[in-house]
Parts: sequence; C-alpha cells; structure tokens
Amino acid sequence: MEMINSGNQEKTTTGPGIGLWGFVKSLPGKLKSCAVETVKKTKKIGEDDPRRIVHSMKVGLALTLVSLFYYFRPLYDGFGQAGMWAVLTVVVVFEFTVGGTLSKSINRGCATLLAGALGVGAEYLASLCGDKGEPVVLGLMVFFLAAAATFTRFFPNVKRKYDYGVLIFILTFSLVAVSGFRVTQILQLAHQRLSTILIGGATCMIISIFVCPVWAGQDLHNLVAANIDKLASFLEGFGGEFFGVSTVDESGAVSSKNEGKSFLEAYKSVLNSKVTEESLANFAWWEPGHGRFRFHHPWKQYLKVGAMVRECACLIETLNRYINSKPQAASEFQTKIQQACIKMSTESSKVLRELASAIKSMTFPSSGVETHTQNYKAAAADLKTILEASPLPTEAHLQEIMPALVVASVLLDIIKCIDKISLSVHELSRMARFKKPKSTATVVLEKQQQQLLHRGIVKPIDDIADDDNHVVIEVHGTSQDSPEIKNVQPPDGGVGEKK
Repeated sequence: MEMINSGNQEKTTTGPGIGLWGFVKSLPGKLKSCAVETVKKTKKIGEDDPRRIVHSMKVGLALTLVSLFYYFRPLYDGFGQAGMWAVLTVVVVFEFTVGGTLSKSINRGCATLLAGALGVGAEYLASLCGDKGEPVVLGLMVFFLAAAATFTRFFPNVKRKYDYGVLIFILTFSLVAVSGFRVTQILQLAHQRLSTILIGGATCMIISIFVCPVWAGQDLHNLVAANIDKLASFLEGFGGEFFGVSTVDESGAVSSKNEGKSFLEAYKSVLNSKVTEESLANFAWWEPGHGRFRFHHPWKQYLKVGAMVRECACLIETLNRYINSKPQAASEFQTKIQQACIKMSTESSKVLRELASAIKSMTFPSSGVETHTQNYKAAAADLKTILEASPLPTEAHLQEIMPALVVASVLLDIIKCIDKISLSVHELSRMARFKKPKSTATVVLEKQQQQLLHRGIVKPIDDIADDDNHVVIEVHGTSQDSPEIKNVQPPDGGVGEKK
C-alpha cells in the first residue's frame, strides 16, 4: 500500500514484514500479561480453598512412594514392569476427598481381583478345548462377560456406586484372558499386576485418610447448611427491597433498600447444587466414621433436605424477577399487604437461620423455630384476610396490582416449603442423633454455679456431703485481704477439708 504526501510526494510502504515485526515487538508484553493473569488465577484458586494445595502435595507424595518400584533394584526384580501399574493406579484413583479415593481404590482392587481370577479360570478352561477350540472359547467368554457387565451399568445403584469397578472388571478380564493366549506364565503376570494395583490403592487410601484428610461428608454437611443460610439472606432483605422500606436485621441494625444487594445473587448457586450434593453423598457413603459423623450417618436425608431447599430457591427465583418490575408508586393494595408480606419474609428468614445454625452445630433446632413459625403463620392468616376482604379489581387496576399480588402468593408458597424444610431438618436431627440444646433454666443454673465457684468455693458441697470427717470452711466475699471465714467442726473430730 502506498501513501503520497501532497508536498513532496514521498512514498511510505507498509507490508507483511512490518506487521510481523510489530507482533514480535508486542509479544513480550503479551506473555507478561498472560503470566500475571495466570499467577492471579492460581492465587485465587489457592485462597478459595487451601486444601487444594495440600491435595496436590499428597498426590505428589503418593507417586513418589510408588515410584520406588522402579528406583530400587530389589523391588524392581520382584515386580518387574508390572510396577508401572502402581503408578497408574495412584494417578487414576487419588481423588480430592477421602470418600472419592476409597470409592475408586476399593472398586479397582475388588474388580481387579475378581476379573483376574475369572481370567485365569477362563484361560484354564479354554486350554482344555485344544489349540483350535481355545480362541473360540476365550472369545465367547469375553463377549458374554463384557456384555453382562456393561448391562449392569444401567442399574441406578450400580451406576452410582460401582460404575468404575465395572469398567475395571471389563478391562482387566479382557486383558488377562486375551494376553493369556500368548503368555505362558499367566499366573505370574496376574499376581504381579494385582499386587502392584493393591499396593498403589493402599498407598492412596493411607495418605488420603491420615494426611490432612478432606471428608466428603463434612463438605456435604456444610454445603446444605450454607444453602439454607443463603435463602435466609434473600428473604431477610426482600421485604425492604420490594416495598421500598428500611428493615431491621437480627443485630438491630437498620438496612436501607439501596445498601448491599449481594443477597439477590447468592441464592442462585443453590439452584445448581444437586449434582454436587449427590456426588458428595455418594463419596460420604464410603467413608469411615470420623468426628461426630458415625459410620451409618443418614447421608440420604441430607439429599432430601437439599431437594426441598432447591424447591424453595425456585420460588425465590420468582420473587427475584418481580423486584425490578415493581411499580414506581405504591398502590393502595400494595400498602395494605405490605406489613404482612414483610413480616412473612423476615420471620421465615429467621426460621431458616435457626435451621442452618442447628445443622452447623449438629444440635436439635431450638424453640425459636416454633416461635418464628407461629409468627409467619399469623402473618399469612392476616394476608389471606386482606385478600378475601379486598374487592374484585378492574382490568386496569389488575395490571397495576399484579406484581404485589404475585409476590404475596409466592410468599405463601414459600412458607409452606419452609415448613417442609423444618420437618426434614428435625428428622435429620433425630436420625443423626444431634445433641439437644440446653434449656434456658439449665444455662442460667450453670452460670450461677460458675459465679459461685469464682467467688471462692473450691469444691462443691455434693462431693463431701456423704463424708462426715470434714471441716467446712465457707468463704464470703471476693476480697483476699480480710475474708469472712466460718469453721464448722465435725462431731467426731475428724480431719477437716477446706471447701
């Protein structure tokens, strides 16, 4: 391309060479920005969950240990090239959670053992049919067993828990049966592969359990509680946001409708939590008892609670759509239902807060749940009375009050859903044997006992009430300079004890 100046008609030529040179000059800057962006993403991933960094180190440790089959001559002489199966096992079965690692390790070990035994048996049976019949028998057995094992993968329970084991069974049986046709030492081959696979799986399980374990059950427990808490955050601020008024939260702070609206987006992650919850529940089923989670912990009940929470989140999604479509000026109908709707929203959020707190602390829901439940049911009754007493709107008026009418209707459905969530959480508390919260009288009594101990009582009276050979010294007041002491001698002159 040529550019001609009007003064001296100088020509400036640009071509592919100049464009390539510009790209080369800008390449270091692009590489630097890409590197900076990668570092930022890496840092964010590590900060979001530091356990990911620990998991990476655990995998590296496991691979280093099983690599000793190649590094040390005695181990290599014992297992030979089959030592590579231990390395492959670690790469395949080591998962982020303990349950995921146990699931794959046990599936792989059992499937390899069963398939190896059947493969050796099939090879022995086929050898009885002669040289011509051996490949036919092996082919038929591979066909039928592989077809039958593949069909079992369509069973829901098998698909959920043993799908990986079925795949390994098909692979191992086919390898043993087919390779045995050309390999003379089939038993030695099967023994080496099985041993190295079991050693690799055992290494993964030991490191996963005893080195900074990540329990899938604990993650599921926390996820369900956090999802309930997100719904509570939305309902807590929805009343003030829709009706344009300030609300008072549990801490007594007044929040305006224009202040932080992150609660409007937090609940959306609940809608897509089904796959994560089911995966964690499946892995938790494989985990041994740990902490306050027993071996037969009711993980399926967490899935029921999660399903009801997602149902409530779908209703909240409908409420969220009407926040931006509300009229600029409040209608008379909206003013009538405003107080009842706000009370339903705030009281239901308090119920969800109590339920989430109960799950987190693994205690039975407190009596506050029943109190707040009665409050939003009373508000719902008031709302129904207002709706029944309101005259039928005209067509023009109906369009004006439609957003408020839909919001009131959805709130009524939400409190029904919250009742179901409350029942499911109570059932979870019973099945998981959560601790029962202490009554108010018990808490007050414990505080009084602590105060008495702080005021100078060294040993409770009940511990020496049955022993007559004591001197009881009562200390009144907290001053150490001149305490008032009263001695009570036992009738038989026994050795006293300070109290």
